[in-house]
Amino acid sequence: MPSKTVTYTKNVFIPVTNMCRNNCAYCGFRRDVGTPEAFVVGREEARATLAEAARLGCVEALFTYGDEPDDGRFRERLAEAGYATLTEYVRDLCLDAIGLGLLPHTNGGVLAPGDLQSLADVNASMGLMLETTAKGLPAHRLSPMKDPEVRLRLIEEAGKLHVPFTTGILVGIGETWEDRKASLEAIRDVHRRYDHIQEVIVQNFVPKPYIRMAHVQPPSPEEMAKVIRLAREVLPPDISIQAPPNLTEHLDAFLDAGAEDIGGVSPLTRDYINPECAWPSLDGLKARGLRLRERLPVYPKYVKRGWYGRTVKPLVERYADGDGYCA
Repeated sequence: MPSKTVTYTKNVFIPVTNMCRNNCAYCGFRRDVGTPEAFVVGREEARATLAEAARLGCVEALFTYGDEPDDGRFRERLAEAGYATLTEYVRDLCLDAIGLGLLPHTNGGVLAPGDLQSLADVNASMGLMLETTAKGLPAHRLSPMKDPEVRLRLIEEAGKLHVPFTTGILVGIGETWEDRKASLEAIRDVHRRYDHIQEVIVQNFVPKPYIRMAHVQPPSPEEMAKVIRLAREVLPPDISIQAPPNLTEHLDAFLDAGAEDIGGVSPLTRDYINPECAWPSLDGLKARGLRLRERLPVYPKYVKRGWYGRTVKPLVERYADGDGYCA
């Protein structure tokens, strides 16, 4: 294992809904509105999970969902719970998390500016995967909100609001090496304007038997290491590179290539997007010789600046040590 210190967050993963306006060929989590498998997480269920996470010492509450479906049946589901929009509901979930001592990080698809501002107030940080700047990929044929210009616009809007932001690229969905470089350069250029991108996830596509891309060959560990090296060359040094530890058996090679963070590791919930890929335990990672340092969902640079939602300010001050990491 590399001798450098690697950062992580101890978190709980709350998938708010599996209904999404997009229908990506590599996604096995999404369900159509109106089908028996489609859900919006109940507030009481979410509260119970958040309370257990707080008891286990988690600091981050990760709320994730796709783009809100433009479907009357979906709005009826929200109305039954007393909400007009998904953003209103997620804001209350974030407040529930804060009340239990957890710092929210919301990754909620492409949000309207007003929705972004509403959620930014109750989040320590936020995120949206760029995935790629390539247009016209077959994988995105049924996914209107995967237009890279639309996604980059949201990332820019977050910069204007001083929201510490996580984004990333998805490797192996039909993009070329030129696309990968262009995607990283686009992220770099937005960061140069707004100085708000705290980390970039370099995520490998993982095939599953029940998706349309089931027979697509995933990127090799050698290819992924090369992409991470490219990311380290293109991105400024103040942007951390994250390699999800549950999606590879070659984490050591990815850390050697330039990754510095392994993201959220949960003692309670699984990776619902990749359910077959279990998170490693912190004890297991330490036993392999990995030097770990726990961080907050907002990176130290932005802790020191005060770039996070006003509502989470007391919690950030409680958890942050003098260097801006998790005390």
